Amino acid sequence: MRVLVLGGTGFVGRVVIDEALAMGWEVTAFNRGSGQPPAGVTALRGDRTAPGGLAALERGEWDVVVDTWSWAPSAVRDSAALLAGRAGSYVYVSSRSAYAEPVPFGADESAPLVAASADDGEGPYARNKAGGELGAVAAFGDRALLARAGLIIGPHENVGRLPWWLTRIARGGPVVAPAPADRGLQYIDARDLAVWCLEAGARGVGGAFNVVGPPGATTMGELLEACVKATGSGAELRWIEEERLLAAGVEPWIGLPFWLVGEDYDFMHGGDVGKAVAAGLRVRPVAETVADTWAWLRGLGGKAPLRADRPLKGLDPALEAQLLAS
Repeated sequence: MRVLVLGGTGFVGRVVIDEALAMGWEVTAFNRGSGQPPAGVTALRGDRTAPGGLAALERGEWDVVVDTWSWAPSAVRDSAALLAGRAGSYVYVSSRSAYAEPVPFGADESAPLVAASADDGEGPYARNKAGGELGAVAAFGDRALLARAGLIIGPHENVGRLPWWLTRIARGGPVVAPAPADRGLQYIDARDLAVWCLEAGARGVGGAFNVVGPPGATTMGELLEACVKATGSGAELRWIEEERLLAAGVEPWIGLPFWLVGEDYDFMHGGDVGKAVAAGLRVRPVAETVADTWAWLRGLGGKAPLRADRPLKGLDPALEAQLLAS
């Protein structure tokens, strides 16, 4: 199989390339050249936002295109239109953020989306993803596969959620943990996302799918205990009720990654994934994801790369000390 990855040097795109190579596929990566793709990948250069920036894609044929773009939908529109006659399927890695809030627990792919257009310039993340979906479908029709991912973790993460928990727990001592420990989480390892996108794209699967693990596939307690075990730190998890955390000014999702309350929790950790599971989605155990991410972090000296367009994650040490002392 021949795959074209639009992007490919950051998080999800890089993992897609790694998994495609492991499957024995011929891989081409198109990006601005700010990062080098792995050995064995054909590198094409271009800036999707610049006039003439898609020139390198004017020739070539591929079985599957995987596009991870998160900015102006018009870039997806233009890329998909250029490739529609020379590619079998177009996999757009979208996001469950494209759904219009509030999104109730258990919502499936039929939930309403935010208003957007394929012709939009760069805007809010949700509109970017919803508009990108429209651009992919406009060019590829039912050959467009829309992978609405949820919380993505695993090696190469450049957002700072699981890496923050691992580095904090590795320091040992008492650690603030958001109660209850048995509250379910919903996430996807980037490698499982990549494999599903490649395999489904190769089979010609089209349409929208919530591509994330089942709700409650793990719990906050299981996740953080896996971090304690992987790091070998012996850290003590101190479970604190959400009322105390909120009253102290801890910001859900940012201050304590993965942790959400109310409607935000229902949305992020309650998506119906039956359609993707029926289409072959397989999810590895959380302990494997945590251990592999810690091994990757150690190989980098403990400091993960961070996207400049995302806020820093993690609890302020002074606020943590205050919570632990009270």
